[in-house]
Amino acid sequence: MIADFAGSTVIVTGAAHGIGRAIALAFAERGGHVWVCDVLADALDETARRASDLPGTLHARRVDVTDRAAVFRLVAEAEAAGDGQVHVLVNNAGGVAGQVGRALETVSVEAWRALFAINVDAAFSFAQAVAPAMKRGHSGRIVNVSSGAGLGVSLTGIQAYASAKAAQIGLTRQLAHELGPWSITVNSVAPGFVRSNPATERQWESYGPEGQRALLEGIALKRLGTPTDIAHGVLFFASPYAAWVTGQVLSVDGGR
Repeated sequence: MIADFAGSTVIVTGAAHGIGRAIALAFAERGGHVWVCDVLADALDETARRASDLPGTLHARRVDVTDRAAVFRLVAEAEAAGDGQVHVLVNNAGGVAGQVGRALETVSVEAWRALFAINVDAAFSFAQAVAPAMKRGHSGRIVNVSSGAGLGVSLTGIQAYASAKAAQIGLTRQLAHELGPWSITVNSVAPGFVRSNPATERQWESYGPEGQRALLEGIALKRLGTPTDIAHGVLFFASPYAAWVTGQVLSVDGGR
């Protein structure tokens, strides 16, 4: 067990399935009071069901992370139910929102902005919401789940996705310096390719057998990652072991 989160209030966004669900359950396994949100209510209920026998607690709320008012309501509810602050915020919500790669000249402004809204704006809103109480408590952990796409070229071919994830990494570094004086750390986990949800399954199938083999050959460990692999990186940043680590990006990608 990397750390004990008993008594800690934790928020995990985008926890209906895949990586977000694995992160939420990892904190609940370690005693955390976990608040999860997503727009997929049925899948979110399944996350809550899987946590029912774990040492911690898990509270599920349907929240659109692009709705700032809803974001602030969730944070206020979580703070009021605990000791007045969120101790760990994991900004995992994001992804491609059903988009696929297409030629630059065919991408609409609406499609571009939609991916910034869920990947960048939402992380900014949640950080704004938790910061005042974290400052008062002189402690806190913010972990943004970005992507290898933010450090290089996206396998999706989606311009907005690669750009939004790069922006999220920039936000991570900026907030680390702003919030550091209050002993609040801000870090990012950048997953490699993980088959974790319907979108990544479609992406995997689109590569075909040859493309799949080529992808695996480009990974040092010769296997794809799992949601649990990503959750372990998040746990590290949220743990006491990372107390003097901030503004960093941890690539959890099997070695590229």
